[in-house]
Amino acid sequence: MQELEIEFRNMLTEQEYHYLIDLFRLKEEDFFEQTNYYLDTRAFALKNGQSALRIRKRSDQYELTLKTPEGKGLLETTQILGSDQAEAILNGSNIPTGSVRNLLEKLGIDYNDLEMFGALTTIRAEKPYQDGLLVFDKNLYGGITDFDLEYEVKDYEEGEKNFFISSLKNTKSTKKKRRIRSNVFTNMSTKIKMRNISKKCSS
Repeated sequence: MQELEIEFRNMLTEQEYHYLIDLFRLKEEDFFEQTNYYLDTRAFALKNGQSALRIRKRSDQYELTLKTPEGKGLLETTQILGSDQAEAILNGSNIPTGSVRNLLEKLGIDYNDLEMFGALTTIRAEKPYQDGLLVFDKNLYGGITDFDLEYEVKDYEEGEKNFFISSLKNTKSTKKKRRIRSNVFTNMSTKIKMRNISKKCSS
């Protein structure tokens, strides 16, 4: 399965985050939890190619998604995983055959060299807005909690006009995977901690 992702993103202060939650009348039952496990080679071959690979766990569902540059957005190539497949990948096994593995081969990435470099848990709510989707995120990783707002759209120009938060405060948000990279590899104990997380993936 492939889908073009076009999104705008702003970092939020905690105060701004709660203001928007109240503004859009979001309730506790509107939120759900998901965890992303990010993979790359030790030399960050995917990052250097402006691409990213993750396993996403939501409830008992697992998705493997490879993001590659495509115009003003990112092309998402996704395949569904079983819990056993997800755990195996996070513990160093090969990527299973499918669309993601095929694309990795085309990109010249050796999937045998992939390993998890970090995990990020998000408490998320979504709200339709102006032909797009607003995504309210509270992110937890490496002992850090931060907040951001995403606006997912089909058309870049229209999305840029409608992304109202930019007029409120133009604080450009760093991609989550980059925030993970800057915090996870600070020392070996953190790396070991991330590996332990993968062992609990199917729990």
